[in-house]
Amino acid sequence: MKEFEDRFSELQADMISICMEYVEDRADKVYVYASREEGVISSSFFYLINNKYVEPYKLNDALVNGEERYDVSPERGFMVLDILNENIEKIEVLCKEYERDIPTEMKLIYDVKSGSFKAEYKYDLVYTNDDIKTADHIADEWFEEVKKNNL
Repeated sequence: MKEFEDRFSELQADMISICMEYVEDRADKVYVYASREEGVISSSFFYLINNKYVEPYKLNDALVNGEERYDVSPERGFMVLDILNENIEKIEVLCKEYERDIPTEMKLIYDVKSGSFKAEYKYDLVYTNDDIKTADHIADEWFEEVKKNNL
């Protein structure tokens, strides 16, 4: 049992770690959205920096005077998403191997200063049965909710 938990935790830690690398370890909080439904895998990530919630391509909007700019090239952003998606696939394989339910949605929050980590999981279909919404819609809604409520 312990092995499943350890491997599951390692994969989540890797997701946080690649997002920290993208931001050069310069963020107050990291947020990762991971979704896997009906064969569709999707992920996104965003940050809290200097009391501003920013999506990866807008990191430089959060800088205060004199802070070194971030490299927000699309290539780097896609590299992170590729790794996040690979980890979602690995979580799926791990869950199957241990005959566990596979989360359809994971919301991961890492507080850099305190080192605390929070995760929320869903196991029901979140958007598959919706005529309009996709995983991207759900991820955007979470970003707006976090911004509004300072989560």
